[in-house]
Order: sequence, then C-alpha cells, then structure tokens
Amino acid sequence: MASLRILIADDKPLVRSGLRMLLERHQHWMVCGEATDGFEAVEQAEALRPDVILLDVSMPKLDGLMAVPLIREKLPDAAIIILTLHQSLSMARIAARAGARAYIAKSLLTNHLVPAIESLQAEKGL
Repeated sequence: MASLRILIADDKPLVRSGLRMLLERHQHWMVCGEATDGFEAVEQAEALRPDVILLDVSMPKLDGLMAVPLIREKLPDAAIIILTLHQSLSMARIAARAGARAYIAKSLLTNHLVPAIESLQAEKGL
C-alpha cells in the first residue's frame, strides 16, 4: 500500500510538530512537507503534490480560506481540510464553497482529524 502524502500549513511550529506526530502514528501516512503561510502552502502543494492538505485559517500573508481556491486550481483532486481555533458554521460554509473537504476546530483535532482523513481516503480511494 502506498503512503498517503500530507502537507501541513500552519504558522505555529508547535502546531505543525503536534500534527506531524499525530499523523505519522498512522502506518501508511507521511507528512511530505510543511508551510508557514498561505503563499508557501500554495507553492508547497504544487511542488509536492500531496493527497491531503491541512490548512490553518489564520496564517500570515495569505489565510487558509484564500489559499483553498489557488490550490484547487493546481490540484483539483487534493483533499483540503481547514483547521481553525474557532468553530463557525458560516466559515465552514465558506470553506466548503471554496473547495475544502472538511473543516475541523483545533480543539477537536485529537479525536476528529484521523477519522476525517480516513473517511476522505476511503471515499477517494487514496
């Protein structure tokens, strides 16, 4: 079975490190890159071509919601998951309209991120 390639985009090193530890516990998942702002996320996505992209909403230079359509244009098949500190139904709708496949509050990551990725993986046959 091939590895699922995941890109993490968050401006906080501690968050990226924690996400990497959580994700790499899964035998067939690999964090292929990290980005610290939205522009870097778009560049890394195009260069690395990950299967799943985790985008923080609040990043410098270009926020995650603005990065979604730019990434979608280059990688229409990538599964984009928006991560946020604040749960907001209106923001979740904006993320979905932009092309994100999921929207998860950071307070729920420990219990919801892995199942969300597994669901996307099964749905897309990744």
